[in-house]
Amino acid sequence: MSDTTAIDELAELLPGRVLTEGTAMEAFSTDASRAVLLGSPSAVVTATSTDDVAVALRWASDHRVPVSVRGSGTGLTGGAVAYPGGLVISLAQMDAIVAVDPANRLAHVQAGVITAEIDRAAAAHGLMYAPDPASYQESTIGGNIATNAGGLRCVKFGVTADSIAGLEVVLATGEVIRTGGQTRKDVVGYDLTRLFVGSEGTLGVVTAATVRLLPRPTGDTITFRAAFPSLVDAGEAVTAIMRRTSPPDVMELMDRLSVEAVERLQPTGVVVDGAAAVLVGQFIGPGARSDVVAVAEICRAQNALSVDQADGDVLLEARRVTGRALSAEGLRVSSDIAVPISRLADMFAAIEQIGMAHGVAIPTFAHAGDGNLHPSVIVDPLDADARDRGERILDEVSDAALALGGTLTGEHGIGSLKRHALPKQLDAPTLAAHRLVKTAFDPLGILSPGRGI
Repeated sequence: MSDTTAIDELAELLPGRVLTEGTAMEAFSTDASRAVLLGSPSAVVTATSTDDVAVALRWASDHRVPVSVRGSGTGLTGGAVAYPGGLVISLAQMDAIVAVDPANRLAHVQAGVITAEIDRAAAAHGLMYAPDPASYQESTIGGNIATNAGGLRCVKFGVTADSIAGLEVVLATGEVIRTGGQTRKDVVGYDLTRLFVGSEGTLGVVTAATVRLLPRPTGDTITFRAAFPSLVDAGEAVTAIMRRTSPPDVMELMDRLSVEAVERLQPTGVVVDGAAAVLVGQFIGPGARSDVVAVAEICRAQNALSVDQADGDVLLEARRVTGRALSAEGLRVSSDIAVPISRLADMFAAIEQIGMAHGVAIPTFAHAGDGNLHPSVIVDPLDADARDRGERILDEVSDAALALGGTLTGEHGIGSLKRHALPKQLDAPTLAAHRLVKTAFDPLGILSPGRGI
């Protein structure tokens, strides 16, 4: 919008909280995705309270201004990119851990808190906040809630939705609602908490959350690393490991191309001679050492070339930086698919076939224990044709995941980059039902329009 009177009104409503100068707004206009900024927003609100967000949304509703919401901007699907002439609401300054309640194993936090900070605060009480996306040192809990983020530990402890007890949400009208609560059981009304988790800012703006904490694992921390001659062998090993009665706390997989990218950026000593894939996992607890011995036997039975183990997290270091390492190679046209664990080997085989058919490498790393894969095509950021080709190749990868009973996205969300593919997964009546929900909460369509659903 270009109505300076309306912008002046917003500035008067939120003195000191509204940015309108181009350079100042740049830092709030994009996210970590390859989505292209099509034009500058009219204003950015740097909210410090739920009241600030409510005022901003009432203003946006009154003036029919599209709204994007952002935390630290680590999103990978374009969900936080500004709209031309739109309003950006930044929650980064709403970063208070209001209280940790060890008796009820809960923490009350604002949406802008960095996820790792919640875990550190819980650790002081012998507890942990379990979800740990690879970006957990930079991403905010609000962003994790928006996309229902997973992480390395979700193979054992679940995704973000499994750790959310309640939410504070500002609706498009500026009204504030609270969902869920502090009890373990609650069947009053609809489960609005689960509805908002993963809704990508399309139904309301989450400003605070009550998160569930778990006892922090004690005992030995043992990490294993196994190298395999093929991705299919590695996938079969994952399926066999997940059949055990005691799953690993972490289980991640990197293909050779991913490992080589990590070693170029930040050498960790991973050896890939003759290996097509490296599987890394971790057990924590009194039985960790015996668990690793059992898993090593499984890996060798699935043709592992080598199996190593070490105390602590040292063998996980390479996995934590994989995404950053691949991005350093060029523009990473990346995907976020998931398949049933039993089809993991089939998915890797499909990725290899697609890559060979197009004559391109498709580096892939994965949260192997829950079937969530992140394949990428690295392209020249200045070559629009190469980028378009990369997008088409990853569309084929998504199609292959759907054919195996999988999903278009496991944890990054749909955003703007995958919205075109929604009808491939959701049939017309199902998609219409989703949009009925969207219309009920946001009848004017101002919240993240054209994204998510």
